[in-house]
Amino acid sequence: MKKRVIYTLLALIVSVAGLGCFAQVRENMISAVTSAPPAQTKPVTEEPKQDNANEQAAKAAEPVHSVNPLSVVKNPNAYLNKRINVVTRFGKFATLGLDYKPAFRSSETYISFLIFRPDTDKNIPLSEMKLFIKRSAAEKLIDLKEGDKVQFSGTVFSNALGDAWVDVDNLSKVSSAK
Repeated sequence: MKKRVIYTLLALIVSVAGLGCFAQVRENMISAVTSAPPAQTKPVTEEPKQDNANEQAAKAAEPVHSVNPLSVVKNPNAYLNKRINVVTRFGKFATLGLDYKPAFRSSETYISFLIFRPDTDKNIPLSEMKLFIKRSAAEKLIDLKEGDKVQFSGTVFSNALGDAWVDVDNLSKVSSAK
């Protein structure tokens, strides 16, 4: 009988302690929810607005750095928010990097393109450089072929994933592939 009373009291103590812990956890959860800042409901801004003539004039006045794409890829932080100019070989239009939240460019408005690595004569894409151009501009360049020499200028807008993410505002064919 004594053992039964002891076990009952022990079970009662464990139950009360368990309820106390549950109440504390519940209280912590409620306070975390009520004191937390509201969740961000607005998605990451899609693409920069370029309708303003003053903004375009300011962009045109920024210095453009003629660069080797490998130097941009090796150190994207050094080129962040800077305009670059690159002459290289065209790879192809693609969807690489589109709709990625940290460096968002909508697949409805933009298309990406690949260039070939300048350190080899093989057709190896430089996928570490994410290049975005508006679809309306890309549609005018449907005659571009793999290996064509192209020139583009744009702004490195992100270094997400350690890669260079570039908004290309001008892409033109320099010469045809051999």
